[in-house]
Amino acid sequence: MKSILLGWPFWALLSAGFAAMTAIFAKVGVENVNSDFATFIRTIVILAAAGVMVYVTGNWQSPGTVSGRSWSFLVLSGLATGASWICYFRALKLGDAARVAPIDKLSVVFVAIFAVLFLGERLSLPNWLGVCLIACGAVLVAYRA
Repeated sequence: MKSILLGWPFWALLSAGFAAMTAIFAKVGVENVNSDFATFIRTIVILAAAGVMVYVTGNWQSPGTVSGRSWSFLVLSGLATGASWICYFRALKLGDAARVAPIDKLSVVFVAIFAVLFLGERLSLPNWLGVCLIACGAVLVAYRA
């Protein structure tokens, strides 16, 4: 049991579950609020939660120990996250959560493509088939007849 809790699949499934709850909670939360302001509130909560997590786990490290390259890419990641959240909340404000979330999950497809192009990762034929199925599934779930 302990090995299950230490492996990446466990944490990835938890991430997916929390992401699903995020969509539902956010859809209700943006009903009578500007989507940009809603994103701002969400960001404050995440900042506080991350701070508590670093404190509780004792994982604080001096910012000076982080390399310039890591700083650059973490800042870029933060900017991309912010842009993603702003777009996601705007989409939730305008559309149905059950249609917005699958399109948002096309990020899985984009990650696979970007990982091959920019990180030199390799995907096998079954991996590519899975990527294609995810893309088709996201479009089908979001499709309104």
